[in-house]
Amino acid sequence: MDISKLERFLISGEESVLTSMKKLDVNAHKVIFVIDKSKTLIGSLTDGDIRRWILLGNDLSEKVQMVCHKTPYFVNEEYSHQNVKELMLEMNIECIPVLSQNKTVKEVLFWADIFQDAKVEEPKKQMNCPVVIMAGGLGTRLAPFTTILPKPLIPVGDKSIVEHIIDRFLPYGINTFYLTVNHKSNIIKSYFEDIDKDYKIKLVKEDKPLGTAGSLKLVEDKLESVFIVTNCDIIIHADYSEIVDFHISSGYDITLVSSMMHYKIPYGICEIDRGGSLIEIREKPEYNFLISTGMYVLNKKILRLIPNNELFHITNLMEDVKKQGGTVGVFPISENSWDDTGEWDEYNKAVKRLTND
Repeated sequence: MDISKLERFLISGEESVLTSMKKLDVNAHKVIFVIDKSKTLIGSLTDGDIRRWILLGNDLSEKVQMVCHKTPYFVNEEYSHQNVKELMLEMNIECIPVLSQNKTVKEVLFWADIFQDAKVEEPKKQMNCPVVIMAGGLGTRLAPFTTILPKPLIPVGDKSIVEHIIDRFLPYGINTFYLTVNHKSNIIKSYFEDIDKDYKIKLVKEDKPLGTAGSLKLVEDKLESVFIVTNCDIIIHADYSEIVDFHISSGYDITLVSSMMHYKIPYGICEIDRGGSLIEIREKPEYNFLISTGMYVLNKKILRLIPNNELFHITNLMEDVKKQGGTVGVFPISENSWDDTGEWDEYNKAVKRLTND
């Protein structure tokens, strides 16, 4: 393997978790390997390792060697393709490092390379989990597109944004989608009647805008015990089965998918007391936040808390769930693991990314 390419998958154990997140974020394979000063393999790092670290409330400035998985799978230089195939299939892993006799990483083997002749696709865990796509908004931030088209049908390449969203769910065996619609709903209906598709679209019409959760009441009797809700202008690049498994195993009533956002203020920040005297200046501070992406996993039982035919937002539902003694969880993903097409700058970024997939 070319040295420059190999370096993209290696990181020193002395680097911070935050630095590792940034390197992982630009890595299409979503895994990097942690090495020591002698370039000996210490462990592997995935977004799941970082997620667990964040949820434990740990510091992102810690060394990545504290976070990584210490017993990664690997093969020696004398490996056979058959053994690598069997290991990848059995453990459902996308890439495996090849180690020399002194345990340094010589190359990384990828699923696409090992299975290129057989064209075996990396398997996804199958789920019986319906998806509700909230598609009733006006999409005013995307005017003038949305003066003519409803937001779900805004084109990204040769598909509408809502089709890109649906395509992400299909490998998990999900084939039933409820679209809650209001603005220009007849156009959406006509569009899906005219295209060829191997999934079921069921339109749920709001007679008036019901907010980000109010329309869920309209599909209450159609949903399973656990279901996914997503806005019609975001795409999450994560393992959806892992999100649902996290929700169920943690016992949450609502799980929101959140993105880690890192901000660096390019100025010195003045901290003052009540009288206006300067306490200190902090030069170019950096902050980390978890923001809501617009995807959620919900338990059907909480839909009883949504009033009939009233404006009601997902934030209202979260508040009421907590008042009733329920729980709301957070599933963190990295900053580069989602696309937001809801406003122009982000839309243009998403077009470049999705049309280059």
